[in-house]
Amino acid sequence: MLDAEAALTRAQAALGLAPKAAAAAVTAAATAPFDAGDLALRARSAGNPVVPLVADLTAAVADRDLQAAAYVHRGATSQDILDTATMLVCARALDTVLADLAHTAAALRRTAAAHRETPMPGRTLTQHAVPTTFGLKAAGWRALVLDAHDRLTAVRAALPAQLGGAAGTLAAFHAFAEADGVEAHRTEADGAPDLGGRLLAAYAAETGLTEPALPWHTLRTPVADLAGALAFAAGALGKMAADVLTLSRTEIGEVAEGSGGGSSAMPHKANPVRATLIAAAARQVPAQAAVLYGALAAEDERPAGAWHAEWQPLREALRLVGGAARDAAELTAGLRVFPGRMRQNLAATGGLITTERLAAALTALTGRGEARRILDAAARRTAEDGVDLYDALRAALADHPAAAALPEERLRRLLDPTDYPGSAARLVDRALARPESDPQEPA
Repeated sequence: MLDAEAALTRAQAALGLAPKAAAAAVTAAATAPFDAGDLALRARSAGNPVVPLVADLTAAVADRDLQAAAYVHRGATSQDILDTATMLVCARALDTVLADLAHTAAALRRTAAAHRETPMPGRTLTQHAVPTTFGLKAAGWRALVLDAHDRLTAVRAALPAQLGGAAGTLAAFHAFAEADGVEAHRTEADGAPDLGGRLLAAYAAETGLTEPALPWHTLRTPVADLAGALAFAAGALGKMAADVLTLSRTEIGEVAEGSGGGSSAMPHKANPVRATLIAAAARQVPAQAAVLYGALAAEDERPAGAWHAEWQPLREALRLVGGAARDAAELTAGLRVFPGRMRQNLAATGGLITTERLAAALTALTGRGEARRILDAAARRTAEDGVDLYDALRAALADHPAAAALPEERLRRLLDPTDYPGSAARLVDRALARPESDPQEPA
């Protein structure tokens, strides 16, 4: 808020609407310490913290330059300052989030490339489906992280300053200019922007935010877009966390965090704490986003309640996504992958994970109905009696004409889950062709 107030006075000074000495005095005073707790308590009387802040800032400026104090907050309304401050906070928070997402994507690129052909069970509805590769799974995580990065980058670039005055017309700035005899308030005859347009541009330049086409006191697109991007980012990271949590289960054991968390009661535990924290954030941010979307229905030129309802959920959503992005960067940098355990799990069902491939081969020999009958019978013996699927199929085909077309070598190859990768490796290549932003570059 102090940055927003100082930028406003500097923008007015740049247009001749305030003395340059006043801009210097306000900017200097804005760096002094203020009591945030006291401001919060006093904010209740006006419904927002800008009112007490303006009083304290005005007093601080007056201590330096009595005449400059008149130019603190001149022409603005509280929402101008708080909305601009909110966008500044969001911009600074997103720069950190974007850097962490870029680090995460880079780590996942390395993991996906290293495990491009590492076979593992694919799982659908909690059960083994068909084989996949861990590289493809990691490439999918990376794709979601890059999608989140793209959305947040676009939102970050569009974060606007807010300046409209009491009801979004910028009328007070014209009034002060006219009272001071400043000619700048008149529209130029050649069609150049009037005072309001020039002031919007100057203010945006001073804050480093985007110049808005209109004051957006009740046009809450910037906040709604940010809410959606934050909710998407939380969910994208949450998908990766959900997979890591599943694959880290003791009975699965295909991945583990680089350094798990301990337990207060069980010395053997190494809990996947980073994935746990990310999963917790992913469950909370959509609810915060729902409140922010609800605030779009803001009445009149300045709303009562809708604007105020944004403050806490937006702060919370930024905090949660910031924490999740940091945890994701740490998780992916240290993730341990166990290909041997993946191969063991591929064999856990005695060959049943290959039935899709077997169905295609048998259908070509016997027709679909007969192939399904043979496989159903063999699969039932494997699942219920623990008979290896190879032996069950041999028994089912003992007197069948198709048996001759399925000698031992071919049948064992059809039953080899590591020999059924489909296009997994090529899909990894396809996914990794998408570049990620350099985490060292500023957003």
